[in-house]
Amino acid sequence: MLMGQYIDTHAHLDFPQFEDDLDQVVERAGQAGVGSIINAGTTEKSSRKVVELSDLYPWIWASVGVHPHYTEKVSAFWLNTLERLAANPKVLAVGETGLDYYRYLSPPDRQEDVFREHIRLACRLNKPLIVHSRSANAETVRILRDEPLPGRIGVMHCFSGDRKELRAFLEIGFFISIAGPVTYPRSHALRDLLKDIPQDRLLLETDSPYLSPQTYRGLRNEPAFIRVIYDRVALVLNIKPAVLSGVIQENALRLFPELAGRHR
Repeated sequence: MLMGQYIDTHAHLDFPQFEDDLDQVVERAGQAGVGSIINAGTTEKSSRKVVELSDLYPWIWASVGVHPHYTEKVSAFWLNTLERLAANPKVLAVGETGLDYYRYLSPPDRQEDVFREHIRLACRLNKPLIVHSRSANAETVRILRDEPLPGRIGVMHCFSGDRKELRAFLEIGFFISIAGPVTYPRSHALRDLLKDIPQDRLLLETDSPYLSPQTYRGLRNEPAFIRVIYDRVALVLNIKPAVLSGVIQENALRLFPELAGRHR
């Protein structure tokens, strides 16, 4: 078990929103009982930064990747950069990668090509994937079924799909991560869907600095707020928060066994 009560499996503490008070954010997370935070890279520069932060803070970890929004702007050496960064023992996964057809900030064919390269990199490195899919779940499923996947597969970050899509990702072998929207008054469908996620495949995240839980709507999100998400999920699942905390820790350790080695 990890020493902290909570784990935030997806955050972006390298983002500019945290540049003025990161030490205080990290301290508040510790005071709130957060034992580990996984920072997901979103660009080549971001991936370098999350690795740097993982070296500065023993209980902060990294994943390296290029978010689909930025796939059109990668350098010619982006894949080599990620592979080099992934040699750091604090890098747990490959991602954030995937598809985003909600805003189309990069062409779909470019998103798909870069996504496939991430999947192949994860296989070469034997690291799980952290996958982003927005308004593109059918296409994401198609690609994941086309490509050989790493042994530990990965996690669908900030899941918001329907039951059919949930079943598909579970059948492929993914963990399902739920974020702050589960606390929103109108998120009845997400809370109902939560009951269909096997408890041994469930993870929780903040996606800081975005998607603040309802208690903190309008404020910058940060890992200390993860406890609000845990409390709401425990209520929906009708289990004690302490039990849920143990379940999530066990799940996180199965997907990211390195967490057991160095933590708060």
